[in-house]
Amino acid sequence: MHMLYDSESFVVVHMLPDAVEKKSTQALNDTAPAVPQLARHGFEIVDKRSGKEVYLDGSWAEMFQEQILAWQRETPTQEEVEDALDRYAGLAQHPVVVH
Repeated sequence: MHMLYDSESFVVVHMLPDAVEKKSTQALNDTAPAVPQLARHGFEIVDKRSGKEVYLDGSWAEMFQEQILAWQRETPTQEEVEDALDRYAGLAQHPVVVH
């Protein structure tokens, strides 16, 4: 887990998958559950103003990753970043819960 952004309005965290080792030799009749081969990552965006969060994975995470790469190339202002995060925060339905 890596915090990518933290402001008065938003927090963005990149959630990385746990590393999983493949078994080099596995019998075809092995009854052990299969280990997922697709490692997925995602991004959690917390809107501090509303107290809600959204978790982006799959194609949403890929689109957000493209946005991050564009920000790295273009160095946007904080206002531009906040505007983009505000659009994603519109998807937020879940209240932030601390465990």
